[in-house]
Amino acid sequence: MNQAANVSIDFSFCMNDISLVVSELRNPSIKKRRAAAILLGKSADLSAIPHLIEALSDTHPGVRSDVVQALGRLGDSSAVAALITSLDDTDTMVRAATIAAIGKLKDRDAVNPLIRCLHDKEIIIRIGAAEVLGKLRDHRAIGPLKNLLNDPFSQVREAAEEAIQNLR
Repeated sequence: MNQAANVSIDFSFCMNDISLVVSELRNPSIKKRRAAAILLGKSADLSAIPHLIEALSDTHPGVRSDVVQALGRLGDSSAVAALITSLDDTDTMVRAATIAAIGKLKDRDAVNPLIRCLHDKEIIIRIGAAEVLGKLRDHRAIGPLKNLLNDPFSQVREAAEEAIQNLR
């Protein structure tokens, strides 16, 4: 979070114009790109969404993770399609952050992509997807969640059980 503090001074001068922070999304410094993403998420300025979506293609997974978190924090469903694409990111932490962001948006357009995440090789992804599907309370998830009750990992089975209970 110290990275964000360095940019927040500049950010306070441009609360009405986020262009300075947006420009930092293309800074050569990973720390500055991450700080910009964090600040844009805190800005509550929905005009940042297209710039954050563009930054989802950043080469650094830490930046992509901060970007998806910022999109979730902004809370606007216009980011759902881009977030769904990030569910296929090669980095596990980016996928996990994406699931959390989708959970904040509570958009049912993400149900089927989240169901696909129930088959991810990573435990954290299966758990996160189960938890968010339970919160979305969409009955399309019941069958796929029941399949997780046979998962070899107890944490995944428990997340699936809780999600199914939320769906009832």
